Amino acid sequence: MKTRIFTLFASCFTLVFMLNTSLVFSQDIAATMKSRTPEEKAQGLTMIMKSKLNLDSAQTTKVQAINLKYAIKTDPIMKGDGGKFAKFKQLKEIQKDKNADLKAVFTADQYQQYQTLQEEMKEKIKENMKEHKQS
Repeated sequence: MKTRIFTLFASCFTLVFMLNTSLVFSQDIAATMKSRTPEEKAQGLTMIMKSKLNLDSAQTTKVQAINLKYAIKTDPIMKGDGGKFAKFKQLKEIQKDKNADLKAVFTADQYQQYQTLQEEMKEKIKENMKEHKQS
């Protein structure tokens, strides 16, 4: 059960960072994300956020710094050998802090869009988990 919870959260966390609603889910997404550097993760996420949330250049610069800061924080957790539940708790707390930082940069409308995208990703992950479980 703890493994499933962690797997669900790890997938959610990764996909929330990606914020790409057209992403095709696959079983090896965690492995793919583990192989990317924090800089690559931050850059990719920033470009997606710039497009999806219509960020201006000043916002893009700030969001890039925030994404890099949190990609660096999450990288050792995702690659570490710690317990899955402990990782889940750490990642959840980091995401909470990141959301607060982003809220300070986004307009109210942009932050609402960001939250909506997060919820969409969670739902897609749940659907993917159900499909994977059935197969």
